[in-house]
Amino acid sequence: MKRILIVGCGDVGLRAARLLAGHARLYGLIRTPQHGGELRAAGVTPLLGDLDDRASLRRLAGLAEVVLHFAPPPGEGEGDPRTRHLLAALKRAGSLAQLVYISTSGVYGDCGGAVVRETWPARPGNPRARRRADAEAQLRRFGRHGPRVCLLRAPGIYAQERMPEARVRQGLPAIVRDDDVYTNHIHADDLARLAIAALFRGRRNRLYNAVDDSGLMMGDWFDVVADHLGLPRPPRLPRAGVIAAVTPAMRSFLMESRRLANFRIKRELNFRLRYPTVRQGLSG
Repeated sequence: MKRILIVGCGDVGLRAARLLAGHARLYGLIRTPQHGGELRAAGVTPLLGDLDDRASLRRLAGLAEVVLHFAPPPGEGEGDPRTRHLLAALKRAGSLAQLVYISTSGVYGDCGGAVVRETWPARPGNPRARRRADAEAQLRRFGRHGPRVCLLRAPGIYAQERMPEARVRQGLPAIVRDDDVYTNHIHADDLARLAIAALFRGRRNRLYNAVDDSGLMMGDWFDVVADHLGLPRPPRLPRAGVIAAVTPAMRSFLMESRRLANFRIKRELNFRLRYPTVRQGLSG
């Protein structure tokens, strides 16, 4: 049985664990023991360790043959010391064969609504995306002469229990179509399945856009959520009025527009989306 370490045992990590349970020996890195019961229920052996504390990661050396790295960078700064600490621990033994990392499509920056394949240059436009780009760079260097590394660039992750329900219930406005931006999505189940597909079929140091077929504008996404909840669709306002009323985090999403292409996951990973569109994902 393969030994697989999951770093970042949140929603997607647990979904991947449930798919892998019984097919591999699973370990999960957690900061506090309170999360241990949930991991054990998913068939995962919990390991205490903190990516912000390099010394706490020493026991990871030689533990696993495969690492699923789903942990985000810190919430501030320009780089990702957490990935640096993890790689330092993993380098201490030569047993690691594969690593899959879930990054963000935000590393592309604003693309003016263009169709974006994996060859599009990364131009991250905010600190959050630059931290992810730093993590990617570290992992690609790590994978040049070591384990087979695959990077999944994920856009907005959604599921029945993770959608902008509160925003829609509050009736907050969306942008009028002529001013709107393209947004991209992937169902949490499909992202977990993609990470596992990359373990088996992903190429060395290869990027993959982990995205569905929806290709919606942001306001249309809010309309889909409203329809699903049986609520009125949000009103539409010009871009300036909407941007002035949202949080800084949301503002960064409204300033970037791109349409991610997913040819590579379908051709190289032979991946079939369970939820090709957000409407199917929310009704499934």
